[in-house]
Amino acid sequence: MTLPEGVRRREFDGGEELATRGEPAYGEPVVDGWRRWDPHRSKLGATLELGLDTGLSGGDRVLYLGAANGTTVSHVADFAGPTYAVEFAPRPTRDLLSVAEARENLFPLLKDARKPETYAHVVESGLDAVVQDVATRGQADVALANRQFLREDGRFVGAVKARSEDVTADPGDVFDDVLDALREGYEVLATGRLEPYHDDHLAVVATPR
Repeated sequence: MTLPEGVRRREFDGGEELATRGEPAYGEPVVDGWRRWDPHRSKLGATLELGLDTGLSGGDRVLYLGAANGTTVSHVADFAGPTYAVEFAPRPTRDLLSVAEARENLFPLLKDARKPETYAHVVESGLDAVVQDVATRGQADVALANRQFLREDGRFVGAVKARSEDVTADPGDVFDDVLDALREGYEVLATGRLEPYHDDHLAVVATPR
């Protein structure tokens, strides 16, 4: 398993688990300062748990799309550098603001990930990574619109939710369609289904082309 610097496997009551070092954010178990990163609650955590090489590194400058209440992005901010967290809904953004209080490198943005022009004046260009977990139709369009923030050899790490694209279609067909659209601006490096942690989700690692 290739883990980013700053992510470790640590011993918790249930055995060895993924963990990052930082302030607790959502009631997760903490041992000696290491916070358990539950893959059942995090698509990125599941991606790492299943062994995909994300290309993420310690100190990366990250744009996180679909930050929700901060569960996953809090772990990202533990090992990354400046982390811009975009969330559209006001209620989870309030929780995200609380998470950011303990992380001076985490910058919450109440914005729509489908409209990067509304936060382009805040988010720096040439970022190392874009991490995406948005529950909306047109997930490839969101990834393509935010490609502008990545450096030439940066990484896109996303979780495609089939049911957000088309609740009636076969998930495999949905994933094929999303990947085809994504290839308009990215080279896809790796993919993997996220079962048993998340049903009908596909992890995608890509780089701009």
